[in-house]
Amino acid sequence: MKALGVLLVVLAVLSFLVPVPRRERHGISIGDARFSVQTEHREKLPPAVGMILAAAGVVALLLGARN
Repeated sequence: MKALGVLLVVLAVLSFLVPVPRRERHGISIGDARFSVQTEHREKLPPAVGMILAAAGVVALLLGARN
């Protein structure tokens, strides 16, 4: 249980620091011809995700310490 708690806390810290790449493909088809453009954005996860991961990690650490 302690290992799970540490893992969740580490993931929470990383969610605040590391941006996640996201790719989108935009395109149109005219007859047999296709035209497309691929764009890439780097965005961080919403802060709520990091807070939920951190809270779950703390709870797992507390439950692991009790046993």
